[in-house]
Amino acid sequence: MENKKGIALVQVLYLLGLTFMFYLSIAVAQEEQTSLQTYIVWVEKPVSQNSYAQPQEDLESWYQSFLPKTSANSNQLMKQRMVHAYRHVATGFAAKLTPEEVKAMENKEGPEFLGLHQGLGLWEQTNYGEGVIIGVLDTGIGPDHPSFSDAGVSPPPDKWKGKCVFNGTVCNNKLIGAKNFIDAGKGKARRSAPFDQDGHGTHTSSTAAGNFVEGASLFGQANGTASGMAPYAHLAIYKVCGAYDCADADVLAAMDAAVDDGVDVLSLSLGGPSVPLYVDLIAVGAFGAMRKGIFVSCSAGNDGPEYGSLSNEAPWILTVGASTTDRILNLTSTPTVTNLSKGSGSDPLAPKVAIFSSRGPNIASPGILKPDIIGPGVDILAAWPYSVDNATSKATFNIISGTSMSCPHLSGIAALLKSSHPDWSPAAIKSAIMTTADVLNLVGKPIVDEWLRPADIFAIGAGHVNPSKAIDPGLIYDIQAEDYIPYLCGLNYTEKQIRILIQQTVNCSQVGAIEETQLNYPSFSIFVSSSHKLWTQSAHYTRTVKNIGPANSVYYLDLLVPNKTRMSVNPQVLTFTEVNQTITYQVEFLALDSASAGEDDFWSQGYLRWVSDQHNVTSPIAVVIESK
Repeated sequence: MENKKGIALVQVLYLLGLTFMFYLSIAVAQEEQTSLQTYIVWVEKPVSQNSYAQPQEDLESWYQSFLPKTSANSNQLMKQRMVHAYRHVATGFAAKLTPEEVKAMENKEGPEFLGLHQGLGLWEQTNYGEGVIIGVLDTGIGPDHPSFSDAGVSPPPDKWKGKCVFNGTVCNNKLIGAKNFIDAGKGKARRSAPFDQDGHGTHTSSTAAGNFVEGASLFGQANGTASGMAPYAHLAIYKVCGAYDCADADVLAAMDAAVDDGVDVLSLSLGGPSVPLYVDLIAVGAFGAMRKGIFVSCSAGNDGPEYGSLSNEAPWILTVGASTTDRILNLTSTPTVTNLSKGSGSDPLAPKVAIFSSRGPNIASPGILKPDIIGPGVDILAAWPYSVDNATSKATFNIISGTSMSCPHLSGIAALLKSSHPDWSPAAIKSAIMTTADVLNLVGKPIVDEWLRPADIFAIGAGHVNPSKAIDPGLIYDIQAEDYIPYLCGLNYTEKQIRILIQQTVNCSQVGAIEETQLNYPSFSIFVSSSHKLWTQSAHYTRTVKNIGPANSVYYLDLLVPNKTRMSVNPQVLTFTEVNQTITYQVEFLALDSASAGEDDFWSQGYLRWVSDQHNVTSPIAVVIESK
């Protein structure tokens, strides 16, 4: 569903008063036969008040107080105008307003305007993802598909508060939650159940956590057993997309509900073009989810092979590109949703980067390398809500491609890691996935792109996911929610813009600002502006690693220095004596040469790797020397 979020007109209005401030952005939803549009409104309460402590009813009443008072607006009508009241991942609401009502708000004292752009062996060790809840935001689900049987699946954990609105017996220990967030605010007594008329959501859900289904086939070929990445994990479905688009207000509302429901992982196979992070509502919602300990996996986009074509560029999101599998357009004798292991009849050059997979560099935040990882996204066999090959059983499948398919692979793998390591933070899970990734294909050669050339770092990020290694990474690069605040200050966002993301007041002069590359990320992205002169200023960065392997471990430095760059690392040996011990190391980068006048930007890549007798912990490095 990448790039299906269309926005006809977007603007933001700041209204500064004595006790409140709120932001308005116009979403694309247009009411039939009326002049109402859906607006997303950010609200910041005074420091003396705490919205998080309020009951939901009080919060909605407070939100309604911001709606314009007109003779046509009774209390009941205002309630109908309220589309979504956000509570967990954002402070604000979505409401339906007329242009005249917006004009009235614009006339309030002290407005400022800002133009915005807007369009989203391992199984046994992890017990198949048991006890982990994956929230999937998509086109809904075909609930009676055998992939969503609860055979072997335990009851959901006690923390689960969500609801499954389907009638009958399709709600079970596998499909524990199902809600519909589209068609809101149109006078309906209740929203319809989140049935999937498109197929996309059924496919992604079963890829992440579909149960074992025997007899899986397509067009009579390759009878076998299909399953998702975490077959005993629970699924919570949030329908936010119709056949053609996904409204921002609905996506944010679903993320808000998923946090309240108690999910552990959020999977979003959707996105839009690059925009500042405070404008990207998936980034806004993902920050709130991450702050609650929820891992967020998103598609990189299908706009490759163009450079700078990514969606979902925030560092608190795992951004997933797409690769081929080792299966050659006839399936195998034992098909699964994805075959991650070597096998007879496999493509020796797999995994290859898919031509459509969006590429970096990261436009919204160039100092953060994206995509983070690549995973299977080409010719993926998974559940489908209806037959495409005249099959008569309910076990209907389809094969489709996209980063929409690679994203749920990583969501399911994250669920496996969460099941095995429930104390890991979202950043720790991301670190484990990235630092253990493969950069070689099945025959031990560098991963190639669609032209069979070695794939570059802006196509593969850290490399291709290796789940069996990710469960035991040795070292992790951890990041806490508060660590992102100086990073956001370093992006030169205003304090108002940062508040949209973090939902609290911030004073950048007090917390300080850091360069993007200084964030404790498991990769390095260095941009050097040379102005056609030899660049002699060195850049210094630090990283902190935590030992989660054996207590007594020694790691030695292995360095591949990017071309036209000099590097030094101190110390070059990391000696650990305890589990969870942390060590900080320093890295210096120096550009030795620069692009000549008239030349294009130059970039190169390398890696920084820590090697022990049991683990290789690799951080990819991208260095871009800009010609001007």
